[in-house]
Amino acid sequence: MPAISRDEVAHLARLARLAVTEEELDTFASQLGVILESVAKVGEVAAGDIPPTSHAVPLTNVFRADEVRPGLTQREALAAAPAVEENRFRVPRILGEEQ
Repeated sequence: MPAISRDEVAHLARLARLAVTEEELDTFASQLGVILESVAKVGEVAAGDIPPTSHAVPLTNVFRADEVRPGLTQREALAAAPAVEENRFRVPRILGEEQ
């Protein structure tokens, strides 16, 4: 017997606005029952002295520290641009914008 009833699956399908057939209700109830039983087994194994974690191994930040470094001037950045207008990159209009 599945841990979730056919009526509960039908209710969940309605909430999710999913169209399911009568045959699918039986299939999904059986499949969801197996999933719920598996989750329950994992819950039984979890010990109270082991804190919950988001990762199995500790993670460390591998990014470098932020440092201020010199960059391009506006003139240098625009020097190789195919089109410039009012000291900015000129790009083609999109989405039918008016001029």
